[in-house]
Amino acid sequence: MIAELGHFALILAFAVALAQSTIPLWGAHKGYAEPMRFAETAALMSFLLIGFSFAALTYAFVNSDFSLRVVYANSHSDKPYLFKIAGVWGNHEGSMLLWVLILALYGAMVAAFGRNIPPGLRARTLAVQAMVAVAFLAFILFTSNPFDRMDPVPVDGTGLNPLLQDWALAAHPPFLYLGYVGLSMPFSFAIAALIEGRVDAAWARWVRPWTLLAWSALTVGIALGSYWAYYELGWGGWWFWDPVENASFMPWLVAAALLHSAVVVEKRSTLKSWTILLAIIAFSLSLLGTFIVRSGLLTSVHAFASDPTRGVFILAILVIATGGGLALYAWRAPQMEPEGVFAPVSRESGLILNNLFLSVSAAVVFLGTLGPLFIEAFTGDQMSFGADFFNLAFTPLMIMLLIAMPVGAAMPWKRGDLPRVMKKLWTAAALSFLVGSIFAMWRSGGPLLAPLGIALAFWAIFGVIVDLAERVKLGRAPAGETMRRLVNLPRSAWGQALAHMGMGITAFGIVGITAWESEDIRAAKIGEMIPLAGYEIRFDGVERSKGPNYIIDGGMFTVFRDGEEIANLVSEKRFYTVQRTQTTEAAIRASLIEDIYIVLGDKQDDGGWAVRSYVKPFANWIWLGAFIMTLGGLLSLTDRRHRVGAPNRAKPAMVPAE
Repeated sequence: MIAELGHFALILAFAVALAQSTIPLWGAHKGYAEPMRFAETAALMSFLLIGFSFAALTYAFVNSDFSLRVVYANSHSDKPYLFKIAGVWGNHEGSMLLWVLILALYGAMVAAFGRNIPPGLRARTLAVQAMVAVAFLAFILFTSNPFDRMDPVPVDGTGLNPLLQDWALAAHPPFLYLGYVGLSMPFSFAIAALIEGRVDAAWARWVRPWTLLAWSALTVGIALGSYWAYYELGWGGWWFWDPVENASFMPWLVAAALLHSAVVVEKRSTLKSWTILLAIIAFSLSLLGTFIVRSGLLTSVHAFASDPTRGVFILAILVIATGGGLALYAWRAPQMEPEGVFAPVSRESGLILNNLFLSVSAAVVFLGTLGPLFIEAFTGDQMSFGADFFNLAFTPLMIMLLIAMPVGAAMPWKRGDLPRVMKKLWTAAALSFLVGSIFAMWRSGGPLLAPLGIALAFWAIFGVIVDLAERVKLGRAPAGETMRRLVNLPRSAWGQALAHMGMGITAFGIVGITAWESEDIRAAKIGEMIPLAGYEIRFDGVERSKGPNYIIDGGMFTVFRDGEEIANLVSEKRFYTVQRTQTTEAAIRASLIEDIYIVLGDKQDDGGWAVRSYVKPFANWIWLGAFIMTLGGLLSLTDRRHRVGAPNRAKPAMVPAE
């Protein structure tokens, strides 16, 4: 009965979304107050209805209601409760329900906390948001009903994909969807502004917090997925340029460009049309990611479904949303004249350069991900772009971005003096060179350019510190004034500093693990010593035990350094009896200096076991930097200017509803 109520709530939400997508638009066009206010009521009602539907599906998973087809296919009575809950979104139907729940959540947040937004813009934004909801609710109801019943009812389920039975993968989709779906808000604001024919500094101020929230959530989601791949898949890597990884990375890059572009609109009333275009592209790439995951078009370890019918439906949503948005943009963009004037050397130019690097980087990832499909479609030739292509094309753009970041952040608005700015940054340059030199002496034997990469990463970090020191007049003013300036710095300034510093820290981790990783692969006998990068790893044997819903073969290893025992590690091979599949759990001794990473493979004919051992320098700095970037985004989100809203627009006359 609860499942039927959940299904009915979803149908009601579809009806409410239809009303929300039309009535407020009519009210905004006519200037009627009541139809515009209906958008807020409808947005809150949609969230409550979809929330109830999601709760009903969760109830079915927790209570192992195998009469629901999706529960039977993705759960089992012996599965731990955490993964019963994670099973709600660990499948196609449930993940789409989570998708529309988060979409409704953003609409409800605008309705509840967007009182400072002019009624016309708010009504149009919520109407556009509802149009997206209508499309995806129709997709769920007509092609992906999570409340589809089975008869007869199976005794037990087939269980969740073992690769998804992990804490990081339990948290990964909700954060990723908060980012993916969150980019619908800048899209809705952009379409609403195009319909209204008005883009100004106030509009940019309203768009930025939603973009910040989406970008921060997407950062967490990507980082969790990367960390899961690092320790769960047993490949020893943290990023594989997998199509689904790329599908989340592209909107992250464009959202970062959108954040910087919106600042220029807010401060200088220029880059209006470019910012609108970025908002449309960012959400379009999110829809593209949804299509890639569910269409079966590209093979990925992360893919949810491979049903062509579902893929065509999502492709239609993608084409209509993107095509409609770009058509409206083409009509309205010529009217968005830039107001601010700035010199070629200025903060504005630095932000444009930032946008250029980020946008071209997203285009490179797009080309590498979907290019093979276009080539096959037009020529019939099959090919693929591997990691070498991405590394060769993407890395130079990131290098230029890291070089430009401290310079652009230190530039004044409107007109700057490059020699004067570089004079301020000479301390950062000197310290970066010193750190690179230290690494050249300490970590000899790696690639010749690795110390240069380290220096570049620290250039981004020290550039932030020097910029903050300049802002508070450190060493140039009394300590009391410096402290006062430090305390009074806007939270958005602190957030920017943390985000840029996090970028440098992640770059440091990437250079370290790429340049100085050590590897040993062998068939090891029990008791054998494995020498690796100054360590000795003793293989102590394999012990079988039982987990909650799997059987464990635990490979036991003892790690020595200079003859002294420093760690006991266990790498697990888990055999899931229900799904009859096997997963690998790497044994990791983690630290900020380096990880010792061991993977137990298959048993060999001679009685030995395949063992892969790695020493991975500075690996954890990759995810530390992502955490700091996220913290920077969230700190910027708490800036008082976002809480109190933008300067008031001139209010249009309102005609009471008849």
